[in-house]
Amino acid sequence: MEDARHEYLGMSLHLAAIDEVHRGYFAHCARHDFHLQACKACDLLRYPPAPGCPWCGGAAHAWRRVQGRGTVYSYHEVVQAIQPGFKPHTPYMVLLVELDEQRERPSPHEALRVFGNLVTPDGRLAPPADVARVGIGSRVRMVYTDVGEGFSIPQWTLDDSAAQPVPWRYPG
Repeated sequence: MEDARHEYLGMSLHLAAIDEVHRGYFAHCARHDFHLQACKACDLLRYPPAPGCPWCGGAAHAWRRVQGRGTVYSYHEVVQAIQPGFKPHTPYMVLLVELDEQRERPSPHEALRVFGNLVTPDGRLAPPADVARVGIGSRVRMVYTDVGEGFSIPQWTLDDSAAQPVPWRYPG
């Protein structure tokens, strides 16, 4: 098996052939089918993919399909891009989304949260008008950005089928 190398907006993406955990994760993403590891000992889902369960330490897992809908838990609005390929897209948003699955488990303060960029429904970085509409509490759904044969990045777009609350935004 070879290393997978792709490019996204001028940024090199590398997935090592020996990285079986992430290969499994991205194999599902390539099919636009979101799956996370479910621990066979405690049955909790985990993200990011890992060789062991952060909750109970169990090593055995199975991939479980996850709906890919949730609420923005936090965000960062990038106004000065470090990667040159992202500069024409500023401001853009990186979201931390609390998934609808596994809410308040394993505790009320912990939940299943997944990172991704805010994008349009077709997977392109969202324009400033969309960025201005999103904040903590916004409802989003997962979409994918195809970056090469057999490789897609899971990202987030506004869920137009869900009622949108007035989101909270950081001052300034």
